[in-house]
Amino acid sequence: MLLAACLPALANEAVIRKAIAERMPNAPKIDEVKPAAMPGLWEIRIGNEVRYTDATGTYLIEGELIDLKAKKNLTAERVAQINRVDFAALPFKDALVWKNGSGKRRIAVFADPNCGYCKRFEASLQELKDVTVYTFLIPILGGDSPEKTRAIWCAKDRTGAWLGWMLKSEQPPKAPAACDDAAIERNLALSRRIHVNGTPAILLEDGNRIPGAVGPAELEKRLQALAAPAGKS
Repeated sequence: MLLAACLPALANEAVIRKAIAERMPNAPKIDEVKPAAMPGLWEIRIGNEVRYTDATGTYLIEGELIDLKAKKNLTAERVAQINRVDFAALPFKDALVWKNGSGKRRIAVFADPNCGYCKRFEASLQELKDVTVYTFLIPILGGDSPEKTRAIWCAKDRTGAWLGWMLKSEQPPKAPAACDDAAIERNLALSRRIHVNGTPAILLEDGNRIPGAVGPAELEKRLQALAAPAGKS
């Protein structure tokens, strides 16, 4: 019975994939096709983006699906689910680390040294208590971002070089030629794998993310929510 129930869905998925591939030959690869919460509507996932179509792949809808009765943005919830990461599995050895107080609350940040929003966010982080911050350097903004990232990572005190640059605009020392900077490429590969498309990208311990800089009050609110029983995932 279970297999029989799955057959129509599998058939529609195949129809949708075939129809969209024929009608949109230059479109990115579809990663997932599944029934949406609204009857008759199908979700198409491309990377971490969500679109909708009918059962024949004739129509394409770009927008948000809202459950008016429950007052929920189903598209936003789905994107958050797609973007969720296993925080404990992050390669912390490839990150810069600093902490305030006990450091019991942890966040991870993907940042570019030439990102102005990252600088403002780094300043905001200094106001938080009992936090450990893991910063994954990803030079994605062009210019001298790769050179600056390498100089920071290769510094004898890489965390000090990072904070000196981000908080005081102190130029990091020139990187030695023999420096092992493979972590930077690994961070870039990781950012692509978990769909980090801009900086700063902030990952919380429950696997959810904050797409962009927030102020210390908002971040403190999110961290407190995680600590509360209702906030645990």
